Amino acid sequence: MQNDNTVLGRGSWGETSRIAALLRQETVGGFLLIGAAVLAMVLANSPAGDAYVDLRDFEIGPEALHLHLSLGTWAADGLLAIFFFIAGLELKRELVAGDLRDPRRAAIPMIAAVGGMVVPALIFVAVNAQTGGDALRGWAIPTATDIAFALAVLAVLGSFLPSALRTFLLTLAIVDDLLAIVVIAIFYTDDLDIVFLAAAAVPIAVFAVLVQRRVRAPWLLLPLAVTAWALVHASGVHATVAGVVLGFTVPVLRSEAAGGPEAGPGLAEYFEHRWRPISAGIAVPVFAFFAAGVDVGGISGLVEANRSTITYGILLGLVVGKTVGIFGATWLTARFTHARLDPDLAWVDVVGVGLLGGIGFTVSLLIGDLAYGLGSERDDYVKIGVLEGSLLSALVAAVLLTARNRHYRRVAESDAVDADDDGIPDVYQRRDDQ
Repeated sequence: MQNDNTVLGRGSWGETSRIAALLRQETVGGFLLIGAAVLAMVLANSPAGDAYVDLRDFEIGPEALHLHLSLGTWAADGLLAIFFFIAGLELKRELVAGDLRDPRRAAIPMIAAVGGMVVPALIFVAVNAQTGGDALRGWAIPTATDIAFALAVLAVLGSFLPSALRTFLLTLAIVDDLLAIVVIAIFYTDDLDIVFLAAAAVPIAVFAVLVQRRVRAPWLLLPLAVTAWALVHASGVHATVAGVVLGFTVPVLRSEAAGGPEAGPGLAEYFEHRWRPISAGIAVPVFAFFAAGVDVGGISGLVEANRSTITYGILLGLVVGKTVGIFGATWLTARFTHARLDPDLAWVDVVGVGLLGGIGFTVSLLIGDLAYGLGSERDDYVKIGVLEGSLLSALVAAVLLTARNRHYRRVAESDAVDADDDGIPDVYQRRDDQ
């Protein structure tokens, strides 16, 4: 019997390891997220719509700790913090040891994020200027990019796209989300609690000290991370910020005391390896399932919503404003400063990033709720505008990036054919000869 258990245990562990390895592939996580979003859309607009809404709005958690939340909020604020922790680890790795360690390259996507927020806001204001009044309160709705959905679409489409494209989008989307949270805190939050926000610095600081000392014991780090998340949530700031901040505290390279950078990677790679399957297989799909279930109200609801300048403002802001803002800010920065676009990218690739930036589910819907009131008529227009704008942005991005993916595949195949016996492509040998 003992041998059987041993064999079963090994088999179970091997199966778990294979599943984890599969979930570390971005395309798998992307398909899971998109599948969960499609399922949510179908359910929300089917006879099971009421049951879906009841499930999403079911509240659970301790009221005393400000954590009596709906399942939808737990997914958007809680589970998604795991995704943002991974994103924070990735971004720090790029800033410390990757392409973005050159400030001239790092500046480009950061400034692009600003442009991708300013232009959509201006378009929304221009479309709703004649309407005036409370309609203008939604100016920030089309400024936010949903990083999880945008990266998922890129992962599904871009098997041959350069890694620099993903790095550009990741950096832009994180900066975009952080700026969107600042906008919410300044313009849409009436009850920001500075005490809770300051208190969150304590567990974050302790977490930072421990990881810098290469402590990785879950029984120490997890309670600190959860405490930091809970305090940030109670402060009124979007709790996913805690995930990004905690990710940035984790060392990318080993310290000199541990043998220097040459001794190997820091804890960031270890944490990313451990937590990515949980993020891709559980956190992000569950978030998508609760975030994407927008009830369009049938044909009549769509027709009514598309008569509103609010819907048009959001739609144009996401599809046109994001693309123009991101591309324009990138081009102007590269043209008039010392900052440079990554040489692996073409300008048409930046257009693709701009279109992906127009995918704006979660934070855009949150701003709509804060601007017009949850369940109001204008809030329904927000949902339709965000849904239409995000879908159209994703579809146009899919067409463009699929074509770019074919281009990069042909380049890769050409390099493989031109490679000599020593494995060096002729193009590099020609450069050396020059």
